[in-house]
Amino acid sequence: MEIKTSKQLRVNIGCGMTPTVGFENFDNSFSLKLSRYPLISTFLYKLKIISTRQMEYVRFCQTNNIKFADAKAHIPLPDESVSILYSSHMLEHLDRLEAGLFLMEVKRVLRSGGAIRLVLPDLSKAIARYNQKQDADAFLESTSMCISNPRGFLQRFRMALIGNRHHLWMYDSKSLRKLLENNGFKKIELLASGETTLSEYGSLDLKERAEESLYIEAVKV
Repeated sequence: MEIKTSKQLRVNIGCGMTPTVGFENFDNSFSLKLSRYPLISTFLYKLKIISTRQMEYVRFCQTNNIKFADAKAHIPLPDESVSILYSSHMLEHLDRLEAGLFLMEVKRVLRSGGAIRLVLPDLSKAIARYNQKQDADAFLESTSMCISNPRGFLQRFRMALIGNRHHLWMYDSKSLRKLLENNGFKKIELLASGETTLSEYGSLDLKERAEESLYIEAVKV
C-alpha cells in the first residue's frame, strides 16, 4: 500500500536507528519486519539467531514510526511526490546493478526539481588512512566488504534468514558523481561536512559520520 503524501514530502531511506524528524523514514532491515511480531523476535533472540544489537533495533522500531521499503525494488510512494530524498550509509550495501535500480526509484518518486542527498563512506579517506598507517588488515576491515564464512548451524541459519549486511561496493567523490550523472541527475554538488544546497532540509544531520563520509546532492530536472 502506497503512502499518501503532501506537496513538500521529505523522506529518509535506510534510516536505521537515526530517523529524521519531519521526514517519512524507511528501512529494509529484517529487524523492522520482526518488530511487528514481538513473540517471534524474543524467541529468535533467545536462540541467539538475532544479536543483541538487532534486538535493540526491534525494540526501537516498535516505538518509532519507521516504514518498510526495499528501495532498490520499490519505494511505497506515488510518482513525483517527494521534494527531498535523503540516504545515509545505505548505497554501499547495494551492488552496482542494485544501485542503478535504486536511483531509478528515486527519480520516479522525486518531483521535478526535487533533490537527493547521499552520504556514503569515502573510499579515498580509507585509502588515505591506509597510506598513513600501512595497516592492510585495518584497511580491509574499514571497508566492511570482507566477512567470515558462517560456521555452525546457527550462523548458517542466521545468514540464510537475515542475509549479508556488509558493503557490496565503495565510492569516492569521482565515482559517485559518475553514478549520478549516468542515471540522469543534474546539478551535482560535492559538499563538505555541514554544507547543503537544500533550502528546506529541516532537522537533517548535515555532519553525519563526518570523519568517514562524503556528501553529495543532485537534482531531478
